[in-house]
Parts: sequence; structure tokens; C-alpha cells
Amino acid sequence: MKNTILAHAALMLLNILYGANHLLAKGVMPAHLSSNAFIFLRVSVTTVFFVFLYFIFVREKVKRQDIFLLAICGFFGVALNQLFFFSGLELTSAMNAGIIMTSTPIIVVVMAYFILKEPITKLKVIGILLGAIGAVQLITLGRIPSFDSPLGDLYILINAASFSLYLVLVKPLMSKYKPMTVITFNFIFGSIFVLLYPPVLTDVFQTNFFVIPSNVWWKIGFVVFGATCLTYLLNIFALKHVSPSVSGSYIYTQPILVIIFTILFAKIGWSDDYSKSITGEKIIYMLLIFSGVYLISLSAYRLKKKNKMRVKD
Repeated sequence: MKNTILAHAALMLLNILYGANHLLAKGVMPAHLSSNAFIFLRVSVTTVFFVFLYFIFVREKVKRQDIFLLAICGFFGVALNQLFFFSGLELTSAMNAGIIMTSTPIIVVVMAYFILKEPITKLKVIGILLGAIGAVQLITLGRIPSFDSPLGDLYILINAASFSLYLVLVKPLMSKYKPMTVITFNFIFGSIFVLLYPPVLTDVFQTNFFVIPSNVWWKIGFVVFGATCLTYLLNIFALKHVSPSVSGSYIYTQPILVIIFTILFAKIGWSDDYSKSITGEKIIYMLLIFSGVYLISLSAYRLKKKNKMRVKD
């Protein structure tokens, strides 16, 4: 019971860190760091951190036949995911980024159907349609030109799709190896793919890191250590005590936390005032996506319950 409570506390904390990350990371780009230079710092530091933990505490051997899949997971779960998220956040509002990210469970269901041949029920179809309508309306009709960008929103959506594909592909690896092993190798390969993307090193060499103010370095440190290293560790701990579906349900908190941090950070001077990017129209589209995710979760719960009853019979 105690571990379950701690797991929920860990999930809440990591989502708070993610919510703050949207605002603080956006405040760094592009005035102090380009999205590519930021990704280089985030991925390289996190890779070193996880490699250190892996060799100290885990040292689990990986079979040769799984290396390719680990590399693919590194490409979609780290490189492509990070490149599109930061590029999208640089262009669009933190509010839009938070809302679009909630569509991840919907995309996972669609990809799991095509890749893992997991069944799609009528309830899931309705959920997918509701979520799709909400996301499309947000990107097209709900945008505010002074804050939002269709291209930025598209990048965030590609980021969500990339991470969703990663969640589907990594599933067999997570059941075969320790989470720390999988994440470490994902980041090793992910960092290699990031470095192979030419604009990253170009932007890094063009950046004068010595002129970045100390208060901005605090924000960068938070994004790298708080919203990356710590969140992955918190998620590993939480998944030991609660199911992935419970962990995934916390994504609902993202847009709400972004709204709270948008108002709070503007008042205390930690970020620019983005409060005008929050509208009633966007909240309606957010609720549409929420409804879609809820119906998908409900369908999964009913299917699980039905399978349990069959086993008892």
C-alpha cells in the first residue's frame, strides 16, 4: 500500500516536472539556445547519467539479436521525439504542446493495432475519432497567431506519434530486460542519431555558451536533470508498483499543469506572460481529446475484465 502511494506521488511529481518543462524550456529558446543545441545538451548529459547508473547498479547483458530493436527504439523514443518536441515548442505555445501530447494514448492504440495486431473495439474507434477531431480543431481553428504555429503544432504531433511508436516497439524489450538497461541503450543510440543530424553540431559550435546568463542556466539545468533524468527514474519506480495504464492516465494533468504554471511563472517572473494563449475554445478541444482517451481506457478496462471472467469460467 505504501509503495502504491509513493508510486502515485512519483507519477504526480514527474508530470509536474513535465508541465514546468514546457514553460521553462520555451523561455530558453531561441534567444539563448536553438532547439538543436538544447537537444544536444539534454540528450548527451542524460546519456552519460544513465550509462553511469547502468555500469554501477545494473550491468545487464543485452542479446545481440535485440541490438537492432534497441537502436530503433532509440531513434523514435529519443532522437526523433526530442528533435520534433523542441522544434515544435520553439514555434508554438506551451498550452498547445501540452494538449497535443495528451493524444499519445490514442496514437498508441492505433499503432498497436497495426504493429501488434491488438484488437480495436467500437468504443476505441469512437475514442480515436473524438481525439482526432479535438487535435485537428486545435491545430486549425483554435490557434492564436501571436502564440501558436501550425508548423509547431505539427511538430509536436509528430513528436507524440514518434513517442507512441516507441511505446509500442519497446514493449517486448521492457518485459525481457530491466527498465534501466532498456533506457540506457535507448539513450546511447538516440544520442548517436542526434549527433548524426547535421544542424545539431552546427548549432552547438555556433552557440556562445559563456554569454548565457546564470538564471537561464538554472532553467537549462532543470530541463536536463529535473525534466529528463529525474522523470525517467521516477517513471521506472512507479511502473514497478502500478500498471502502465495507470501511469499513462496521468497525462491528463499536462494541460492543466501548463495552465497553472503559465499563470504562476508569469507572476514570479520565471517566464513571459503566455496567459493569452489559453482560451475557452482550446479547453473545449482539450476536453474532446480527454473524452477520446477516456473511452479508449474504458474499452481496455472492459476487455481486461471480460478476459478475467473467461479465465475464471
